[in-house]
Amino acid sequence: MSRRRPVFYDCSKCPAYCCSYARIRVHDRDLRRLARHFAVDLDAARRRYTKKGDGGERVLRHRRDAHFGSVCRFLDPATRRCTIYHARPEICRAYPGTVRCGYYDFLSAERRLQADPDYVATTWNP
Repeated sequence: MSRRRPVFYDCSKCPAYCCSYARIRVHDRDLRRLARHFAVDLDAARRRYTKKGDGGERVLRHRRDAHFGSVCRFLDPATRRCTIYHARPEICRAYPGTVRCGYYDFLSAERRLQADPDYVATTWNP
């Protein structure tokens, strides 16, 4: 029996900082999941939703964003939630990979210090 570890962050209170990462890797399995989700073939999914990253790996395409300049094309700008949640890449499913999220900790502290529960820090660079 596996025990769930406690989690010390709340994604619903975050403006989706992780979606602003330039390198949101997409592996073959992720690409197949996207193709199935959008009912397109693998080549169409690769062209429409991904591009070659600086390191040569396949990454999700971005779009302009008011908070972070650029974010994953599948982030809803109004709700700040993933529009392909059930088809999202493995890297997104595993994020942050620990019981704490550094950005959430930073954001929570800034919101307390600014006395503003909606404050969004857009200049922090981990």
